[in-house]
Amino acid sequence: MEKILLVKPDISYADEITAFRQECLDAGSAMDGCGSLAQYTDPKDWLDFIAIFEKKETVPEYWVQTSQFLYVREWDRKIVGMIQVRHDGNEYISNYAGHIGYAVRPSERRKGYAKQMLHDLLPYCRLIGLEKMLLTCLAGNEGSRKTILANGGFYESTVLDPEENVHYERYWIVI
Repeated sequence: MEKILLVKPDISYADEITAFRQECLDAGSAMDGCGSLAQYTDPKDWLDFIAIFEKKETVPEYWVQTSQFLYVREWDRKIVGMIQVRHDGNEYISNYAGHIGYAVRPSERRKGYAKQMLHDLLPYCRLIGLEKMLLTCLAGNEGSRKTILANGGFYESTVLDPEENVHYERYWIVI
């Protein structure tokens, strides 16, 4: 089995961050769990942005502390996914976004990376004090639903985000 690593983003992954971002944009793919990557053409600017959220003292008001990870295939250093854990909740996170967001590179989907990436993140979540986490997915997103369920998620409810006019399925994972 190939080795995939959860790593903190840094400038050594700049080219891969750019390629991941572009592939998602070209595919019209959401970049959930990528810390606003879609807005940044320069990886350095994105790295500076996500660094603000790493420490509770520097998080802007109405936001929460987050930890961003890349999911990197060891043999070729290719970013196959990104995942973000939100340490706390605010109204939006508690209702719609959940504690964890993730995205898999379009060319690397349907290979089990999302399932394994979420699994590999759970020990970190426990380390930062999360014992019960909310995860959400768009209603009808079968891949994300299966990823959550495969990691012990249990369904709570489906809610409407009136701002976005979309329904989110809400799941909990207890670790």
